[in-house]
Amino acid sequence: MTVLDDRQLADWYSISLHPCAPVRSRGRAVSYRPGPARPRVAPLRYRGSGVVVSQARHTRRPVSTTVTVALAGVAGLITLWLGSLAHFSGDRAAAPTSLPERLAVVQVQVGETLQHLAGRVAPDSPVGDVVDRIRDLNNLDSAAVDAGQTLIAPIG
Repeated sequence: MTVLDDRQLADWYSISLHPCAPVRSRGRAVSYRPGPARPRVAPLRYRGSGVVVSQARHTRRPVSTTVTVALAGVAGLITLWLGSLAHFSGDRAAAPTSLPERLAVVQVQVGETLQHLAGRVAPDSPVGDVVDRIRDLNNLDSAAVDAGQTLIAPIG
């Protein structure tokens, strides 16, 4: 934002600008180019922004190689510690469980899907794994099943 004081406004209105004033060069043709973008007035004085700036001396203090290597080592140790913490304190319930080995012939109930059937016959095993096992055992191309259909499924 530009702030003009009264003196600058008075000078601005008193100057006539020629936007296409001819410029003469040594022995060459006259070229036309735009004139100055703003009038030639007294230079603006910087009065500050009102923000307090520190007057303290700011000098760079070099960091030694030993300090750099020590900080990199500490960062590496923290990374290893966080990685091992995440690895060993992970959710134990999310660990893969084995599918039941026993197989049985089951009948699909009315309104039951393959996921419901998997949850019913093997409630302690992951549903997705049981569904995949049922599809493999019965050579099913899709997850669609009909009421009354008999399937081989792992139970347990």
